[in-house]
Amino acid sequence: MYIIFLGAPGSGKGTQAAKVARELGLVHIASGNMFRQAIERGNDLGFKVKAHMEKGVLVTDELAVQVVLKRVSAPDCHAGVILDGFPRNQNQAEALDEALARQNRAIDCALYIKVSNEELTKRLSGRLVCSNCQMPYHNQSSPPRIHDRCDHCGGELVRRFDDAAETVEKRLMVYFTETVPLIDYYSQRGKLLEVAGEGSVAEVGGRIITTIQRERAKRLK
Repeated sequence: MYIIFLGAPGSGKGTQAAKVARELGLVHIASGNMFRQAIERGNDLGFKVKAHMEKGVLVTDELAVQVVLKRVSAPDCHAGVILDGFPRNQNQAEALDEALARQNRAIDCALYIKVSNEELTKRLSGRLVCSNCQMPYHNQSSPPRIHDRCDHCGGELVRRFDDAAETVEKRLMVYFTETVPLIDYYSQRGKLLEVAGEGSVAEVGGRIITTIQRERAKRLK
């Protein structure tokens, strides 16, 4: 299956995408992590990505398409992927559809994790991430066992620069302006699935798995 996860910053989209990918045996492609890795490498692409992320605006369509489509074309993705953070707008969605069609593939569904604005702001203000393995935490809802240290690899936990208070409001505004139209795009194609994103990680994950399995069974009939 080729599945897109949609959700505002703070919706838990990244955590759930990784979890569901493991359970379904799909490749998890997180465009945000790919962009941050480019920044760490310090190459030309990384400098361009960093300039956009520090301003709280989306990476250009050209950069996003270039990075993600190269990854989707890799051999390990032929059995299916979960795309997390891409596409972000209709131009990117159309570019993805065209690229997959050339390979006789297509997006099966777009799963939207819906969370209220109030809850999104609360979540973003307390979010932390491992500087080594990128495992996400929250100082209230999912704190680490040891303060400021990752439970999985022992790496230092930091606040991402794009989660800084001064950029959170801008990120949400950009998301709802540029990304929400994707809901209409996939709805019109009969591919949109919506899941309530408030509750524990396990509760939301259970809803997502049930929804995807139901959709898979429907398509197999």
